[in-house]
Amino acid sequence: MQPTRETNWIPGTVVPGHGVASGAGPDRRYPAGTIRLQQPHFLERGIDLSSYYPGTLNIDLAPLAPVPWKPLFDGVIRWFDDLEERFLLSPIELDAGGVRHAGLWYYPHPQTKPAHFQRSTVMELLLPWIDGIRNGDRVLVRL
Repeated sequence: MQPTRETNWIPGTVVPGHGVASGAGPDRRYPAGTIRLQQPHFLERGIDLSSYYPGTLNIDLAPLAPVPWKPLFDGVIRWFDDLEERFLLSPIELDAGGVRHAGLWYYPHPQTKPAHFQRSTVMELLLPWIDGIRNGDRVLVRL
């Protein structure tokens, strides 16, 4: 079953990512992180990511493997040398410890993403910085 906007909150678990979006991982091709490199390209297309932490919070919704629907943005961006990717951004809400946060589901399309793939059950979220959230924390997501 795929969730819809009308469904209840979906439980998930915070999981580690590759550290590429934030620049904190071992891949040094993008030392400032991919989000910082992509920000101006999204802004040119009317999507301001400046209110979000320049990295992703990864949430595993297993066994659910959702796909983005009704994206706020669906487009191709050439953001690093000749690297061109299709991105979908969809609005989401995250409930972490009873506190709700508005953000975006950041979905680099698997057909154009060059590396650092996530399991199909993992969502990469752009959110403001959330103090104290850790890998293993249980959260709720609403699409």
